[in-house]
Amino acid sequence: MMKTVILLTLLLIAQTASANIAGTGKIYLPLIANNTTASASYVLLGWNDLGMHCYNRDFKDLAVLPPYNTLWVQVVRRGDPPQIVTQGINVSYSFPANTFSVGKSNFWDYDQLLFGVDLAPNVGLTGKGLAGDMDRKSDHFLAEGIPLTEYDDSDWNNRQPFQLAEIVARDSNGVELARNTVVAPVSTEMRCDKCHADGMRDGIATGRVETNILTLHDREESGDYPAGHTTPLMQRRPVLCAECHSSNALGKPGVTGLPSLSNAMHTRHAEVIPNTTDGCYSCHPGPSTQCLRDVMSQQHGMQCVDCHGSMQQVAQSTNPWLKEPRCDNCHKDAKYAQNNALYRFSTGHGGLYCESCHDSTHAIAPSSQPRDAVKFINLQGHSGTLDTCTVCHLTHPTSGGPHQ
Repeated sequence: MMKTVILLTLLLIAQTASANIAGTGKIYLPLIANNTTASASYVLLGWNDLGMHCYNRDFKDLAVLPPYNTLWVQVVRRGDPPQIVTQGINVSYSFPANTFSVGKSNFWDYDQLLFGVDLAPNVGLTGKGLAGDMDRKSDHFLAEGIPLTEYDDSDWNNRQPFQLAEIVARDSNGVELARNTVVAPVSTEMRCDKCHADGMRDGIATGRVETNILTLHDREESGDYPAGHTTPLMQRRPVLCAECHSSNALGKPGVTGLPSLSNAMHTRHAEVIPNTTDGCYSCHPGPSTQCLRDVMSQQHGMQCVDCHGSMQQVAQSTNPWLKEPRCDNCHKDAKYAQNNALYRFSTGHGGLYCESCHDSTHAIAPSSQPRDAVKFINLQGHSGTLDTCTVCHLTHPTSGGPHQ
């Protein structure tokens, strides 16, 4: 039944896309079986912390990022005023179309060599699996480190980077209070092959893109490795890039004196990658995935560099991943001010996270990806920013608003 509901939702999105109201980016649909209805007592707001999570397709030679996805949820008790609830309820997640990862990824063959842990099949670095309970926090629920892949159980050949999570809130007796369907974006589309296929750099031809990269690294850095890391990379595979180059994404400190992974990658490639979104898609997902799909790119023509700056500017970031462009760099009215350095951690109206209503970084609603719209359609009958007050309020407020 659950799969049928999800498929029906997506079919309706596709069929009604042409009926968008001009200029609004909204798709209007009738509410369906797993929606939050106006008579419900609770509302489940869910989102992914980022617009896209990346991981290596193959780990036998090198690793940039492991399978690692993160879901956030806030549960609201409808009322005048509404209340965010964390006590006396449990929230669980699952992926009905994607129930296992072993076989779709060889990460579990190399987890001990790369991260020093021998994980159970289909369990990620934080102990989370493809289904389970979310962790209760002060004002939200969190499932961090889900080892999700981009392949449905029924199709291991074709990528589906916009995976669907079914999230359910229940009371302490197991009675369902609310549910919603939330996108968990994930992709391996890092196109290193565009520059590092056999013969493309210094005549190196090892038969694999990853070993071509390691061979080139060995040639260029020969004699310059830090103490304790003098062995050529090709002789100690698999290599975790963050072992030497710090990564805030992984919480790895790297080796003192070496640039962070972000700084090193953007510096080294600044001369060969154009400062365009297509240029960014040479490494970030990607020509097919199109991870930048938010309202700014779709309706206002903005590119990656409009927020992040040029490759050289990104290369000079003092704290990559933790110091990023802010919404209020451009939206300067005080009512749009972020209360946290990062948009994804910022809160606003009634203590809701900005992402709960506007959606994730790089996927801010309305998104070009129909699956991003499912949760909003489930809540309010149309896509785009959560802008229907009575989703959370019992009656329409007579004054005020999220940014007033």
